[in-house]
Amino acid sequence: MHVAGRIEDYALIGDMQTAALVCRDGTVDWLCLPRFDSHAIFAGLLGTEDHGFWRLGPAHADDEQPPTASRRRYRGDSLILESEWDTPRGTVRITDFMPPRDGAPQLIRIVEGVSGRVPMRSTLRMRFSYGRVVPWVRRHEGRTVAVAGPDSVWFDTECQTYGKDLTTYADFTVAPGERVAFTVSWEPSHKQPPPLPEPEQSLEATEEFWRDWVDQCTYHGPYREAVVRSLITLKALTYAPTGGIVAAPTTSLPEEIGGVRNWDYRYTWLRDAAITLSSLLRTGYREEARAWREWLLRAVAGDPENLQIMYGIAGERELGEAELDWLPGYENSAPVRVGNGAAHQLQLDVYGEVTEALHLAHMTGLSRNDYASLLQLKLIRYLETHWDQPDEGIWEVRGPRRHFVHSKVMAWVAVDRTIKLVESGDAHGPLEKWRELRDDIHRDVCEKGYDPERNTFTQSYGSKELDASLLLIPQMGFLPPDDKRVIGTIEAIQRELSTSDGFILRYPTDGENAGVDGLEGDEGAFLACSFWMADDLAMIGRVDEARNLFERLLALRNDLGLLAEEWDPRLQRQVGNFPQAFSHVPLIDTALRLTASGAYGG
Repeated sequence: MHVAGRIEDYALIGDMQTAALVCRDGTVDWLCLPRFDSHAIFAGLLGTEDHGFWRLGPAHADDEQPPTASRRRYRGDSLILESEWDTPRGTVRITDFMPPRDGAPQLIRIVEGVSGRVPMRSTLRMRFSYGRVVPWVRRHEGRTVAVAGPDSVWFDTECQTYGKDLTTYADFTVAPGERVAFTVSWEPSHKQPPPLPEPEQSLEATEEFWRDWVDQCTYHGPYREAVVRSLITLKALTYAPTGGIVAAPTTSLPEEIGGVRNWDYRYTWLRDAAITLSSLLRTGYREEARAWREWLLRAVAGDPENLQIMYGIAGERELGEAELDWLPGYENSAPVRVGNGAAHQLQLDVYGEVTEALHLAHMTGLSRNDYASLLQLKLIRYLETHWDQPDEGIWEVRGPRRHFVHSKVMAWVAVDRTIKLVESGDAHGPLEKWRELRDDIHRDVCEKGYDPERNTFTQSYGSKELDASLLLIPQMGFLPPDDKRVIGTIEAIQRELSTSDGFILRYPTDGENAGVDGLEGDEGAFLACSFWMADDLAMIGRVDEARNLFERLLALRNDLGLLAEEWDPRLQRQVGNFPQAFSHVPLIDTALRLTASGAYGG
């Protein structure tokens, strides 16, 4: 009997269109087909074995927990997972991967005998529509196919299979050098079967794909291993057909175990995608930047005044939120949500993030796109009359709107970067008017968002609460790092938003009472904010402290180098959706900053 593992027990494999999570015991507990945001056929991660899984590993008694791998790793700089089990009868290796594709999505698993003769079992329980629908499973020309509604999933192996209890099994033994392959492929149920898989050729092509992609990386500093693994993870979160980038490949992994802070992250947040773009650009990945810019222009086309904070991976606007009440949730963290009701919130900071991304693309020589410049000008014209409104802010609070300081700072960024675009001669606009606007926003923030008694900026105008997003003030160039107000803010956040182990919370939460975000419960340390703190410490000259914090953050990664959204200091485990772009991007940024400053050991 398999029980979902800790979040850090999972490995990511993917094909730039969807992704699977593989537990240490060889169980695939999460896979949506054919896209990141499709219904899951394996949803055991958010429920039980009854909601779909695929376990492949050494045979064990039905009433026992499956044995976990003795070791696992990615094959070089790739997304090919290798797991090995040492058993009393010998050693076996399983290679899991999803080949980048033009056709049917495939999850391929190759079992290889290393020593001895090891009895093995494959247990495949497909459940469509997030575990709610039992498909019709039948044999078709020597292949196994499961069909329900618009979906069909094809299971191919040379092993003899049999069905029992609405589950497909295969029992076999591997000796040294023997290789046995299993493949799951998806195809619309009304179409012809997908081609027969070619596992060995696909493995070779997948390894070559990742080797060629990683070769483009221009970073060769002391943190290269962590940076490259983060870049591979970001690439895996990119939806190749459109260039959209999902925030994470999962939904409803909780920010607090047993709590209600469970959200669907399988969409493209403009904020997350924009900062992802900046990291890719600064490490040599211009093609991804170009594809994202094209995605942005399509998503926003025709209606830039109603910019959404997030879209579907093909640019869809309607992401209606619903709860799946038949799923008990990860470790009983309910509700399980799909869709995201925050899509239509007003978050003024997004205008700044998008403009900053377009500015960086322009500054790094990405070929000029006249519509991108036109979009930037339209966004500023919107901000001219809306920057002084309250909004929901970067953290998508579900409480009342406020005048969030970070939102105002990012509105300033949008105007500042657009002024630079016009000054460069690549666009035309009312420079003097916008310079005055930039000064007005700056003055407003410094007068209303700063607490002179405590020498710190605050979360919102007139509030006493702090907010880790204030750490971005010097990074965005709003104020220089040596400004006493910046230093005071950094030190205040260290005092008031640090956990017992020195990591950073986003903002205060209030346990059983609804806090500033309108939600009950608490959450872990937000990893992006902790990386921001390391950045700021380096910027103000406290480089040893910055390096120490950064390296402690690196130590939170799982054995494969992956990070979720948050770290629970009480339970000492990762929490939130996994793996999380918004954690891996600042990891890259901080590594680049520390490398540039020489602030690293060894």
